Amino acid sequence: MTTTTSTTNPANGATRTEYAHEHGPRLALAERLPDFYRAMVRLETEAAKGVDPTLYHLIKIRASQINHCAFCIDMHSKDALAEGESVERIVQLSAWEESRHFYTERELAALALTEAVTVLTDGFVPDEVYAKAAAHFDEDELARVIAGITVINAWNRIGVTTRMTPGHYTPGQYKK
Repeated sequence: MTTTTSTTNPANGATRTEYAHEHGPRLALAERLPDFYRAMVRLETEAAKGVDPTLYHLIKIRASQINHCAFCIDMHSKDALAEGESVERIVQLSAWEESRHFYTERELAALALTEAVTVLTDGFVPDEVYAKAAAHFDEDELARVIAGITVINAWNRIGVTTRMTPGHYTPGQYKK
């Protein structure tokens, strides 16, 4: 359980909240395996080609929420906000099925596919989810959406396993 304490400065009456201790990363994967890391960046770059950036941000944030990757949620939410996404759509993303009116049908199809590919609870992507996505994207676009979902899931697994620390990312920090 995370606890916070508050202290009051007797001189000015200001209250200061002290949050739980921030954990550090377990392993700096980019430093240990730079060629692997560069290959992941190339996969990300290739997957993103031709995908609407707004849609791609939604995919990355939603997969990261499902995978509990705090670092990626922090990064992709900040990037999306910096590129004009609304706070409301990002906040509602974790409950998109109940907040459908915030998203286009195309985005909804991509979000359903993102969840199906990310979770794989039944061991496969349901035909109806795939068919709905295929109805909103041509085959090249769909291939890129699937590639993007796959790449963010790989990044999430790296971030969660190595305990990358959220909160310090600046929008666009890793762009060339």
